[in-house]
Amino acid sequence: MVAARILGNMHQRYDATAILNPMMRAVVYDEPGSFTVREVPVPTVGEGQVLVRMTAAGMCGTDLHLHEGQFLANFPLTPGHENLGVVESVGNDATGGEVLDGEGAPLQVGQQVVINPNSACRACAYCLEGRPWLCGSFAGVGSSTPGGFADYLLVPGAQVFDATGIDPDLAVFAEPSACIAHLIDRLEPLAGCSVVVLGAGPTGVLLTQFLLFGGASSVVLADPNEFKLAVASSLADIGTFVMNREDVAGSMDAMVTSWGEFDVVIDATGRAGVIEELPRLARGGGRIVYYGVADEADVVRISPFDIFRRELTIMGSFTEVDSFPDALAAFRAGAIRVDGLITHRFGVDEYAAALEALRSDRSAHKIVITA
Repeated sequence: MVAARILGNMHQRYDATAILNPMMRAVVYDEPGSFTVREVPVPTVGEGQVLVRMTAAGMCGTDLHLHEGQFLANFPLTPGHENLGVVESVGNDATGGEVLDGEGAPLQVGQQVVINPNSACRACAYCLEGRPWLCGSFAGVGSSTPGGFADYLLVPGAQVFDATGIDPDLAVFAEPSACIAHLIDRLEPLAGCSVVVLGAGPTGVLLTQFLLFGGASSVVLADPNEFKLAVASSLADIGTFVMNREDVAGSMDAMVTSWGEFDVVIDATGRAGVIEELPRLARGGGRIVYYGVADEADVVRISPFDIFRRELTIMGSFTEVDSFPDALAAFRAGAIRVDGLITHRFGVDEYAAALEALRSDRSAHKIVITA
């Protein structure tokens, strides 16, 4: 009887410890290229913070760069920046991110939310100019701080946005859509412009829809993968072109023969061999956008005289800080469709397989890590 009581008391203490110090699964990189999926403590909610129970987190090419230690990676690191979940706990004085009327929205336990991974100091010259994405203190969930490839994610309330009523398979695209919304703002005016997008990954497919929503008169999407092009053309009224990987320049010349030169040329591949040939597609006075994430060591050759003579503009578009309301408004307006984009789903414990699929499986379009 005494032994039973002792064991019972030990069991009670063990349960109490488990409740006081709950654990969760998380992907953890100790250094570039080296990760494990392991148990770590569930973060404690502080003032102004929100604990989100993860339901889905999208993977993208940036995660491959983070795997290699690029793209502002800070180790040890838990990646995951395209995050969707349910509010688990709300800290004191925590309210959600500002909606279109400029007010922070209240948050409730059980509410479906998406998370803006990006933040800035709001006090430096760039922030005061209205360009917080250039802030020297720019930080990103899943790169600078722990991300969503875990069971739970702790973030400031100001970075949490209501996604109630939005299909989860659409809501998980909120982060890449917000980055695109930022690009659309930078490209204004778009009305009447002809646009070509190189790269039919999920970002390229979303881009075509946001460009049309933003007023582009026509959009062409080019990629070597016919399956991805077919998915994209089923979602929006766009032209498509199957590129030849072995002859990028010849493919671009053939596109100009078919459609003429374009007002706006956007690279969503991040491939130096594609980026180098982009001026072939641009009409005089046109704009060329470096949007895909290239390797940090990549360089390209361009003709300064060509840029000068034809008055071409070359611009980059890095990320976003304040564009989540615009992306979510487009979702709620029914302007963005993602049917068929998600092809692979993996659990947190299957992260290694998900990473390999992202790297080498040509049948993979959008990969999502699920709870």
